[in-house]
Amino acid sequence: MVTGSVAPVTRSQRLCPSCGAYLATDNDGDQCGPCQRRAPELTQEAPRLSADFWQAATLVEAAAERHFGKLLLAYRKLQRPEPTQALVGQWLGLTQGQVSRIERGAIPVRDLDKLDRWARALHIPEQLLWFNLTTRPVELANEHAGPTASHAPAVYHDGQHGIDAYTRPDRRFIVQAQSPAEGDGVHRRQFIKSAGVGLTAVGASLLAGTVPSPNRKVSRIRPDASTEIREMTQVFRRLDNRYGGGHSRSVASSYLNSTVTPLLQESTSGAGRSDLFAAAAELHHLAGWMAYDTGHQADGHTHLRQALRLCHEAEDERLASEMLAGMSHQAAFHGAPDSAVDLALAAQHSAKRSGSKLLQAEAAVMEAHGLALQGDKTGCLAALSRAEDAFNKSDAEARPHWLTYFDHAYLAAKFAHAFRDLGLPGDAEPFARRSLEMTEGYERGRLFNTALLASVLADQRRLEESCALGMEATTLATSVRSMRGTSYLEDLGAHLAPYQSVKPVSSLFESMIEIGVSPLDEVSRPGTRARAAGRQGTPRR
Repeated sequence: MVTGSVAPVTRSQRLCPSCGAYLATDNDGDQCGPCQRRAPELTQEAPRLSADFWQAATLVEAAAERHFGKLLLAYRKLQRPEPTQALVGQWLGLTQGQVSRIERGAIPVRDLDKLDRWARALHIPEQLLWFNLTTRPVELANEHAGPTASHAPAVYHDGQHGIDAYTRPDRRFIVQAQSPAEGDGVHRRQFIKSAGVGLTAVGASLLAGTVPSPNRKVSRIRPDASTEIREMTQVFRRLDNRYGGGHSRSVASSYLNSTVTPLLQESTSGAGRSDLFAAAAELHHLAGWMAYDTGHQADGHTHLRQALRLCHEAEDERLASEMLAGMSHQAAFHGAPDSAVDLALAAQHSAKRSGSKLLQAEAAVMEAHGLALQGDKTGCLAALSRAEDAFNKSDAEARPHWLTYFDHAYLAAKFAHAFRDLGLPGDAEPFARRSLEMTEGYERGRLFNTALLASVLADQRRLEESCALGMEATTLATSVRSMRGTSYLEDLGAHLAPYQSVKPVSSLFESMIEIGVSPLDEVSRPGTRARAAGRQGTPRR
């Protein structure tokens, strides 16, 4: 192993950002000679090619095989000069290595969102494709409009804690700043607790973005509009739970943009306005989960912000708590435990104000998971106890349709996550097993929980049992289009990596690789790094 300082990069080691080639020592520019000689438009975006180009036999044959990698390779080889993989990667938002893997991959890419985005970037005519291009997503027309006069808040930004505090005549509320970066978690949580967060805990982001302007022409709300949106949401939710977010995300987004958004823009008053906004919030919430499930974190964040705004306008305290709990869940998944705890605390305040024990249990177990990722065993166990107590008191509570998933199996899964991430696999195991006692129609959740139990057994060095469950999870992954499902399998790979030479583990890894999962990637599920950091350091709460 080489020790000592790393030698500085010399001029001769500079790389061309367009194609990745080394730049000559006497080249004072930012690109190599060939890239400088190319037409400017070729290096900025994909060229718009003639209709004759797209009728080439090699392209038609590649499209007939429904393999985008082969289509991409033929597309490059037919052009003069031939664009490099690095250049095409710039057009597609990929690295050269990713383009290479797509072109030579034995298993074709099936993620319709990616295929749609890539086909648009290369200007491929739809008649050549084996899938339909979606309409471009649009935000609410007045996304950047300011708050209305009646809701104008006074704003105080606490730069130290990263929090915006908003004051209205009737109440005070706060919200975490937009950046998910970790900060001083202890001070932020104390600030949240002292502020008295309620439904309007989400109001800052709600008011910053927006809802239909009251200056619009008043339009009557169709009596059945809310019912229609909820029925469509239920259809999308069933498909999402069974097949993953990649199955119907584009359809749900299209429905939001073509039908729901116009209704919100036109409906500014009337008895059904609050119900309409709540129904739209539920759909935006689901769209946010679909986006996260397919790896589109920015889109997911946008949908959840819209959902929070709509909850505020509908004055639906319970639904706002659900949104915050969901955001806490996502923060934990993406390795931001401080944010996960902050959002869970805000969700608890809203849940208490609503009187819902179910939502209090959900918010408490989300807090517990965030604390487990921080390595705070005492705080985590206390939060788990509160979650269990609240859940046991919720038997007589009417369960809203958007909370039907939160049952004993779901709660057990979160308990298992918390104990495993505290480094207590023995305590996690009974909860992980109970999490598989789920109702039908939740195949994606079954994939998650099966992989979770497998990782708990791996941590106990029960390799044969772990790998048998890993095989089950891998089989489930073939019918579920979910980036999170892939991440759970990669996370299992991280737990089994120390035993990769053992026969059952190596066989499982081969099966994972066959379906496109990389079990030995250095970075697996985002929360993995947070767990490791939490267990190595001291509790931060």
